[in-house]
Amino acid sequence: MKKIQVVTLFPEMFDGVLNSSMMWKAQDKGAVEFSMIDLRQFGLGPRRQVDDTPYGGGDGMLLKPEPLFAAIELAKQNDPTAKVALMTPRGARWKQATAQSWADDGKGIIFVCGRYEGYDERIITLVDEQVSIGDYVLTGGELPAMTIIDSVVRLIPGVLGGAMSAEIESFSDGETLEFPQYTRPEEFRGMKVPEVLLSGNHANIAQWREQNSFKAE
Repeated sequence: MKKIQVVTLFPEMFDGVLNSSMMWKAQDKGAVEFSMIDLRQFGLGPRRQVDDTPYGGGDGMLLKPEPLFAAIELAKQNDPTAKVALMTPRGARWKQATAQSWADDGKGIIFVCGRYEGYDERIITLVDEQVSIGDYVLTGGELPAMTIIDSVVRLIPGVLGGAMSAEIESFSDGETLEFPQYTRPEEFRGMKVPEVLLSGNHANIAQWREQNSFKAE
């Protein structure tokens, strides 16, 4: 079973995503275990402070090192071999091949979700991977973490329905997007299913699918 822990100020954001559809099925099958670590619980003082102004000046607030270290260290106690993944725009661009690697490696994952203007740089000493889902900025790391969790968990053996489901998907070879697909009825509002897909000739179907796969940009 793959253990996935998330360090976040907003654990409630994950409820709908992780307890629905394929993510719920993965838990039900015993393929994955999710747990939230509320960063606020490690805040300092009576107000459980987790952020402060940056040295050197500037707008916004940074997440303090003390709560982040305490939360990540607790997660590591729960799963000592887990990799720590920090969601950050400066991280490596997330790719399907990386999702497959993380699904297959047998290790747990600890996602760290930043907020505000960022985090004290010293937490990098605890981080194994810095990851970005694109060249844009979001309010926090929660949505990127959800995206990556979904892309990894669905590739864990036994989670998807068909044995070939993951192999024929977009980006599975790093270059092409999935080919067009059709289902019943054969004709709908004057639009017909390509004849080759009705032929039963698997070699011709495979050739058609290869020729009609879109190239990734």
